[in-house]
Amino acid sequence: MIKRYKTKKIYVGDVAVGGDAPISVQSMTFTKTRDVKATVEQIKRLHFAGCDIVRVAVPDYEDAYALEEIKKHISLPLVADIHFNYRFALIAAKTVDCIRINPGNIGDKKRVKEVVKACSERGIPIRIGVNSGSLEDKFEQKYGQSAKGMVESALYNIKYLEDLGFTNFKISLKASDVERTVEAYRMLRPLIPYPFHLGVTEAGTLFHSTVKSSIALGTLLLEGIGDTMRVSITGELEKEIEVARAILKDSGVAKRGVNIISCPTCGRIESNLVKAVGEVEERLSHITTPLNVSVMGCAVNALGEAKSADVAIAYGKNGGLIIRKGEIVAKLDEEHLVDRLVEEVEKAVLEIENE
Repeated sequence: MIKRYKTKKIYVGDVAVGGDAPISVQSMTFTKTRDVKATVEQIKRLHFAGCDIVRVAVPDYEDAYALEEIKKHISLPLVADIHFNYRFALIAAKTVDCIRINPGNIGDKKRVKEVVKACSERGIPIRIGVNSGSLEDKFEQKYGQSAKGMVESALYNIKYLEDLGFTNFKISLKASDVERTVEAYRMLRPLIPYPFHLGVTEAGTLFHSTVKSSIALGTLLLEGIGDTMRVSITGELEKEIEVARAILKDSGVAKRGVNIISCPTCGRIESNLVKAVGEVEERLSHITTPLNVSVMGCAVNALGEAKSADVAIAYGKNGGLIIRKGEIVAKLDEEHLVDRLVEEVEKAVLEIENE
């Protein structure tokens, strides 16, 4: 069993982050935040996709003043992403549930102090977002854009907030590659008690981000590191949530949804396995109850895998078996197997919910 590092629990709206709270999944809209209608629509899409916390960009005054109206129409906790101009944070702090700042580009520490004061007055947390590409000059000059530089920047800014009597914060240490990201989080974790927001920044398209994020975030999660996370993808919003949930599930950190077990394609397959698995995945995508579902294409591995699955198809020539908890419940033609599998999964969900 994975043992998570014990961290301070904070709250972003009604979502707990750190301590014994489940690891939450975040995303970020790509609308112009001042476009309230479009931004609210994207936030609602993320909500239905399973997002826990949403962040919006606040690059100017129009965006900052739009936050109050946006907040009226959403239920997800709202984080304002602030760069360069601390005044936007002061406006946002009146409305949102968390302020994300990158101390490396906010500037004078007096400005950070003003942000801390505004957050303290409302009891909302700050995310200290350290990125390898925007470290303070003194750290970049000494360490370059290295993991060590990221950690030193984080420690410097953590101490500054602590000296102001503010400890309601979480930290992220993001680079665009796996090695520096993992190294930085590993290096800082034993040194501080605050929760970590995990992510690989500028991770690229769906394919590249999925690979990078799976390696980096999966590695950290398996080591007990991480309290909330985002998979950054150049692409559709829902995919960020889908990949993040899959990383949590397949790393064994979170039990949520259907775990589909299917064999690789080979010459022994006696069915249209690719089509069947795709259909099963799509038709069971709405289920959040943890279940193991096996879809196997031949007799070599099918029965062995089916014994340990909650529900399974074991394909044979022109048909196959439906198996629940190791017991055969039906022998059917190939065209009826997926429908019966879905039916049995839905029965299993109801039974679990009624226990």
